Amino acid sequence: MCGCTICCSVEALYTGCMPQWISTAFFCIAIFSASSYAWAQDNLTLEQRARQYLIDLLRIDTSSPPGNETRAAEYLKKTTAAYGISSELLGGDPSRLNFVARLRGDGSKGRPLLLMAHTDVVPVDRGQWTVEPFAGLVRDGYIYGRGAQDDKCFLAAELAVFVELKRRNVNLGRDVIFLAESGEEGTSDVGVRWMIRNAYDEINAEFALNEGGFNAKLPSGVQLFHIQTSEKVPTRVVLTAHGSAGHGSIPRPDNPVAHLARALDRLVSTDESVQLNETTRRYFRAIAKTDDYKWLEPLLAGLENPKTAVAAANQIRAKNAELDAALRTTLSPTMLKAGFRVNVIPNTAEAQIDVRRLPTETREEVYNRFRRIMNDPSIDISPAGLDRPATEPSSMSTALYKTMESVFQKAHPRALVIPYMQHGATDGADLRAKGMAVYGVPLFDESENRLHGNDERIGVANFEKGAGLLWQIVTAVAGQ
Repeated sequence: MCGCTICCSVEALYTGCMPQWISTAFFCIAIFSASSYAWAQDNLTLEQRARQYLIDLLRIDTSSPPGNETRAAEYLKKTTAAYGISSELLGGDPSRLNFVARLRGDGSKGRPLLLMAHTDVVPVDRGQWTVEPFAGLVRDGYIYGRGAQDDKCFLAAELAVFVELKRRNVNLGRDVIFLAESGEEGTSDVGVRWMIRNAYDEINAEFALNEGGFNAKLPSGVQLFHIQTSEKVPTRVVLTAHGSAGHGSIPRPDNPVAHLARALDRLVSTDESVQLNETTRRYFRAIAKTDDYKWLEPLLAGLENPKTAVAAANQIRAKNAELDAALRTTLSPTMLKAGFRVNVIPNTAEAQIDVRRLPTETREEVYNRFRRIMNDPSIDISPAGLDRPATEPSSMSTALYKTMESVFQKAHPRALVIPYMQHGATDGADLRAKGMAVYGVPLFDESENRLHGNDERIGVANFEKGAGLLWQIVTAVAGQ
């Protein structure tokens, strides 16, 4: 060591001691470069910042399984720390940690606002993609990558807003909490459920902004903004038919394959009952007023009458299966398994069914109805996969919901802002079960939906506009 302070400061980079004038020059250049980089970063617009964060996050492979969401959590920690924001990485699996950070407000507007998004993505079949799925490629006005729509676009927009609140020293009337959870794509026990069990005080809030909403333009020019206030409950089941094994040359009345086939036919041929909740009732009434859905208007009264509800829903299904799915529990047989040789009758036959039940029903109510419809004691029904809680819709009278209505109505000259029950599922259900109002935010136009699909992408202009809308919502509901 030469004893020179400047020289010693760079000794980790060099094995020998440089002359003092070289050390001084190097030091000054390094400081200038770092300062220039920070200055350049701070002069990004919110939209530019969000776009860069999205590209960075898409380049982190968090395919679940196995997840490895800690990589994304560490990126979030490093990014927020650069602006003096402290954070925690929490969880029971070191490779699948959750990120939590908080900006303090004075409480004049109430309890905290939670910004939540998940860091994991579904796997990819690279052979079906025309671009590298984890390159964050920008091409022809689109950002490509697994998670571009689900859910790293929302994660990046939230990160940009969170950083911008700190960078601009926005005076907050309530705390703003940022949660990036792992395991949403099927293993929430490492993510939001772990947080609820072990660190709920870190995320407890009055209401939350989450994925699950979307906006899209109708042919008439109306822009529908769907605020997700409710969601159906995935209740996947396995049907197992039992019988006696035997030679295929002698038909048997207890052949489990035949029993299972008849049971499936009965299930898919029987109309499920119709039930409206506060969200779906308002949704159908609102869209029926548009030119695109005027055909719905004469059917609304029929949906409200138990004697005519199924018939009215069947008419809706004939024109729009997606609308019909919002009216009742649905089931889709998706996987079959039976036998090992063509000339052997098997002991068992198995079918997996993707059931999406209404939040007004319990799992047992669905099971008991299926048993009555199948009417076959040789068939067992059992759960398959992760279940989520069934909850009441989030309130449409909170300050957050009203703020979103206002922001989205101003965003488009022909905006129609409506509550929406999602057919899929999100981590928001677990927080609703704790009494938190959770809303899926319709930030992005999903006229082109490649969620979970090949060449997943989001338009740059679409994404940047959504980030700007999120900023308006958060500052309106949390700023002083």
